[in-house]
Amino acid sequence: MIPDLENKPLPVRFEHLVKTMSGKRFLAMEGVGNEVPFFICPFHPEETEAMYQAIDNLTIQLQHRGVQVVRINIYDLCIDLLKREEGLWEQVIENEAEYPKDLLLEQFQLLFDAEFHLAPAINEKLHDRSYDVLFLEGVGEVYPYVRTHALLENLARHLYTKPLVMFFPGHYKQTLHGGAALRLFEMLPDDKYYRAMNIYRYEP
Repeated sequence: MIPDLENKPLPVRFEHLVKTMSGKRFLAMEGVGNEVPFFICPFHPEETEAMYQAIDNLTIQLQHRGVQVVRINIYDLCIDLLKREEGLWEQVIENEAEYPKDLLLEQFQLLFDAEFHLAPAINEKLHDRSYDVLFLEGVGEVYPYVRTHALLENLARHLYTKPLVMFFPGHYKQTLHGGAALRLFEMLPDDKYYRAMNIYRYEP
C-alpha cells in the first residue's frame, strides 16, 4: 500500500480504487473481520467535481473487468422521497424561501429519517437487482438533513452480502485511542462511526 495514499493526486488514488474493487479479495469481502463490508472513500471537498468524473470512469473501468456496479445518489433519493408525498415537492419549491429554517430542517429530518425512510428506500432500489459493488454518493449535498453515520448504521441491517463504498467529501479518521469518526467537509464536528474501512488502507 502506498503510504498516505488518500492525500496522493487523484489519478494515483484512482488506480488504487480500480485495482482494489476489481480484485477477488475485495469482492469476496475478505479482510473486514467481523464487520459489515462497508468502505469509505474520502476525498477533499474541493475535488467534488473531479471526483464525480472519476466515479463515472471508475464505474466504466470496473464494468470492463466484469464487476457490476450499482450507484445510488442520496441527494436524488431524497428528491424522490419528496416527490412521493403528494404536492410536497411543489410546495417546497414554491415556498422554501418563506419557511422558517428550523421548521424546514425538522420536517426534512423526519422525511429523510435513515431508519424509517432512507435505508428502506435504498433496500427497495436494490430488490432483485444483481450487482457486485454498491456506490453511495451525494452525501455532502444532503447535510444536515441526513447524517452519514446514521445512514450507514441503519444500512448495516439491510446490506451485508455485497461491498458498499460511500464516497465522502471529508475525512474518515481512524485512531487506536479515539476510534473512528467521519468529519464532513473536513471542518464539521465528528460523527463517531467505526464499522467501515477506509478503502485507501485496504490491501487489494
